[in-house]
This record gives sequence, C-alpha cells and structure tokens, in this order.
Amino acid sequence: MSGAPPRRGGRVSRTLSGLVLGLGCVLLLGGFVLAAVLYQPYTVPTDSMAPTVAAGDRVLAQRIDGGEVRRGDVVVFTDAEWGPSPMIKRVVGTGGDTVACCDDQGRLTVNGDPITEPYVEEETGASPMGFSAEVPEDELFLLGDNRGDSRDSRTLLAETGTGSVPRDAVSGRVEAVVWPTGEAGLLDRATGFADQPGGVSGEGPLRPLFYATSAGAALILVGAAWGGIAHRVSRKGRRGVRTSGVAHNEGTHG
Repeated sequence: MSGAPPRRGGRVSRTLSGLVLGLGCVLLLGGFVLAAVLYQPYTVPTDSMAPTVAAGDRVLAQRIDGGEVRRGDVVVFTDAEWGPSPMIKRVVGTGGDTVACCDDQGRLTVNGDPITEPYVEEETGASPMGFSAEVPEDELFLLGDNRGDSRDSRTLLAETGTGSVPRDAVSGRVEAVVWPTGEAGLLDRATGFADQPGGVSGEGPLRPLFYATSAGAALILVGAAWGGIAHRVSRKGRRGVRTSGVAHNEGTHG
C-alpha cells in the first residue's frame, strides 16, 4: 500500500512531461514552418542600402503582394530595367505621388511634404542630385539609403525618363537582419511617411514567430528534464516498495 502514491505520481509526471514536450514540438516546428512559408531569406549584394543594411548582410523578407507595399518599406523586387537579379531598395513614392529633392533644408519631399529620413547616409543626405518625378499609377519610386552610391529610380529617371517599377515586381518586404549576429534585429519603421495617405506598414509576424519557437525550445528542454526527474523518482519509489516488502516479510517470519 505504501508504494502506490509514488507510482501514481510517477505516471502523472510522465504524462505531463509528454504533454509539455508535445506542445514544445508543435510551437517549435510550427514556428519554423510558418516562418519558411511567410518569409524568404535574401543576401544583400551591395552597400546601396547602407547604413540600414550592408553588403553581405542576411535579411528576412516577408512575402507580400505588391498591393501591400507602403511608402518607407524596404522591398525586394525584380525588374528587367534594373537587371536580372533581385534588388533591395526603399519605397519613397507610390502611384500618383510627386517625389522631389531637395527642399531648402536638403530634405526629400513627397507631394510637397518634407520627409524626415534618419536612415539615410548622413554624408550624402537625401540626395546629392536634384530630381522631380511623378509616379505612374500602380508603380513605385525606389531609392537606396546610401544616396551617394545607389543605382535607383533617380538613375533610371535620368537615363530613360522614368525610374519607377510596377508594384507586382515586388516579392517581399524586408523585416529583419539576421546576420551578422551583431547587427541582427528588426528594421525600424519609416515613420517619416506616416502622414502620407495609407500611412506606413505595421510590423509583420516575425516577432511572434520568434517568441513561439523560443517558447517551444524552452518547453522541450523543460519537458525532457521533467521526464528524467519523474523517471528517477519513480525508480526510487519502486525500490522503496521492494525494500519495505522485504523488511515486512522478515519481520513476519521473525
């Protein structure tokens, strides 16, 4: 009779350990699967987007439809006029906008409103060259953050008279740097465009996915440790039962 509680307690502990392990696996694997579905990795080829991202940085871009793009987004796109490879630039104008540079304080303007851009390379500012463009409907005007060393919409505007790209050329919105680890983190929102029609994009699902996978990994560790402890406790309980039975039998015979 005295051995029953430890055995029941051991079974309950093992059951709970299994549930914790199962939940941890669901969170961990589910988080990774969703991240693979919702995001695409991309290696930045040049310094045209410095200091936001640098050549060789590994980033995650949320897979989006071109219709979801907002001013200020850093996007991955492919357009034959820009070359055969995917490019990464910042959207500064959408269909119907008038984008120009620079005002008397050296700032980019969109529809006549000056835009605060803390992410641009300080030495070159909003742009070392003046320009003005009207963005066609369903197209985007894109600039690199390193305005002194970026082939972007300004360049094509000067060469061909139009520098915009179709919205459907966009395949992703860059949300985070993941490598190198010292630079890893979410990109800041471009709040300077917040007063423009449509506002700016909200944060994507990467943060909750990170929390889910982290919680899953932690639960797996806890469940495994819990199961090991429960097993040892159960074994001790069984040994105690056997020892008590032997002592009881010896006392009876005596």
